[in-house]
Amino acid sequence: MSNADPVLALSLRPRIIDALCSVYDPEIPVNIWELGLIYGIEIDADRRVHIRMTLTAPACPAAQALPLEVERSVRAVDGVTDATVEVVWDPPWSADRMSDAAKLQLGFL
Repeated sequence: MSNADPVLALSLRPRIIDALCSVYDPEIPVNIWELGLIYGIEIDADRRVHIRMTLTAPACPAAQALPLEVERSVRAVDGVTDATVEVVWDPPWSADRMSDAAKLQLGFL
C-alpha cells in the first residue's frame, strides 16, 4: 500500500501541462497541448504519470519520436517518479480539438 500524498500527486498536473506545452509537432508550429493531442493525464499517488495521446494522422512522420519526447519531458518534471505514454487513435484527432489560440495561430479562426 502506498503512503504517497495524493494531493501532492495532483499538484503536479499544472507542471506536467507546462512540460507538454514545450513539446511541438515538428510539422506544426503549435505545441501538442494546444493542438489537442493529449487525451488524458493520469497521476497516481506515487506520482507515476500515464499520458494518453494521439497524433494528427497515423502516418505522422513524428509517430516514433513524439511519444518518446513527451515521455522524456514529463519524466523531467520535478516530483514525477515515472512516466508512460500510450498512443491512441480513438477518437480520431481533428482540428476541432485544437484550442482557440492554436486555431488563431494556424489561421483556422
